[in-house]
Amino acid sequence: MFNDLSSTAALLATRRSGKPRDMIAPGPDSAQLRQILEAAMRVPDHGKLAPWRFVIIESDRREAFADLLKDAYRAEKPEAGRLELESMDQFARQAPALVAVLSTPVENSKIPAWEQQLSAGAACMNLLLATHAAGFVGSWLTGWPTYNGDVLASLGGAPQDRIAGFLFLGSPGRALEERPRPAYEAVVSTWKG
Repeated sequence: MFNDLSSTAALLATRRSGKPRDMIAPGPDSAQLRQILEAAMRVPDHGKLAPWRFVIIESDRREAFADLLKDAYRAEKPEAGRLELESMDQFARQAPALVAVLSTPVENSKIPAWEQQLSAGAACMNLLLATHAAGFVGSWLTGWPTYNGDVLASLGGAPQDRIAGFLFLGSPGRALEERPRPAYEAVVSTWKG
């Protein structure tokens, strides 16, 4: 029933985020992506509310998604320059696979919204871990599109929902670099009561 803890710890210790702009094909195929998303759903979920949704933005819809981002950006920032709009275009087109994760808290629930939002964050993390376990690389980005109401609505989100992030998946186009991590002593303490 239980996997060897050392192999699980090795999986956790070796997960790295890749830069979406560096990701190349192949990305997960539809069967692999389904397995990754099913693993992402296996998170703590107080009240069994499933307060998250996954929206796959297929490769044949990336151009339309890029157009949506640029239009929404222009509507919010009419003075936007060429480089800003190119950034929106690049955001939509990078990496072989793209999944938007929505935090969809159930209103009027006895479960606090904060717990439901944490569950959406845990779903994003499980998605990244499952991507790594499947032999791919992932990246969880937010940025301007995450906070725009038109982008949220285009993904099927209601006004009270939030975009938890965009998860880019693919194969690494270059070696992944380790980034600085906090020292254990800097973030772990013992309660003294």
